[in-house]
Amino acid sequence: MKKEINIGNVKIGGKNPIVIQSMTNTNTENIEETLSQINRLYKAGCELVRVSIPTFEAAIALKNITKKSPIPVIADIHYDYKLAIESIKNGAKKIRINPGNIGNKEKVKEIVKVAKEYNIPIRVGANSGSISNEFAHLSKVDALCESALKEVKILESLGFYNIVISVKSSDVKETIQAYEKIYNITEYPLHLGVTEAGTYEWALIKSSIALGYLLYNGIGDTIRISIAGDPVNEVIVAKKILISLNLRKGPQIIACPTCARTNIDVENWANILEQRFSNKNIKIAVLGCVVNGIGEGKDADIGIAGIPNGFILFKDGKIIGQFKSEEIIDVLEKYINTGEEK
Repeated sequence: MKKEINIGNVKIGGKNPIVIQSMTNTNTENIEETLSQINRLYKAGCELVRVSIPTFEAAIALKNITKKSPIPVIADIHYDYKLAIESIKNGAKKIRINPGNIGNKEKVKEIVKVAKEYNIPIRVGANSGSISNEFAHLSKVDALCESALKEVKILESLGFYNIVISVKSSDVKETIQAYEKIYNITEYPLHLGVTEAGTYEWALIKSSIALGYLLYNGIGDTIRISIAGDPVNEVIVAKKILISLNLRKGPQIIACPTCARTNIDVENWANILEQRFSNKNIKIAVLGCVVNGIGEGKDADIGIAGIPNGFILFKDGKIIGQFKSEEIIDVLEKYINTGEEK
């Protein structure tokens, strides 16, 4: 079990659930645009949000952003220790720094002093692009871990232990192996992610494999799915990974791949039901026909199978009845709500 860390009103590590986070891609100086994106992320299920602080204007904007954000804000800092200090004073509930590029130890010491005063954690670590040169002779996995541990030791030498660690690679196997190694040699919570995972499909595949494997094996305390584009997609994918591993409640849709026997638009109906029952902890089957449909969907709590001009509704593997397309959603809702009441 990892050490418990508080990020505002969100706890990670210990026995706490896995926390979903993402990162804005707006100009942080644009307060209205940044808050708009944060609110979209929050509505999608994001629980922590990170923003880049490349300038003092961004650090100043953080004061308004942190006051109005519905979730704790993390400040992402590189190079300038004064930006880290300003971000903490302006409401950041956690900062992400690389002590190696902040400068001499005295500058890191100044950050630590203020982080202690405000009781906020610091995330350190390494990714494919920030491996320390002194570890270049090691394997990529060992270099990632040693680079991260070097940063941890700098903070520990200053009496700071409110730490979160990441060791991200853009390679799936390296990510898995690095996190497995760091998990076994440190007590600090781990921030999971595949760095620079790519566009939607590649990011989805890489993150699902790496993070799915790690989470299944009990490794990781907070996750960020890196996807080039709209960060709301990161949150949606993160939620589905956690739901699929039974690490979070939510709807699961079982849908057949379709064939010539299909009587309905399976993809469309699956999307409709996922949206309609997004706040339910239920497994719903959407199947194109009754030939294999009911058997294939028997592990679902409830399901529908297409027939000409309508649906067969089944629950716990048993047929309930036949219904028209225009009434099936209301019927489903009735049975789902009745089941919850029981």
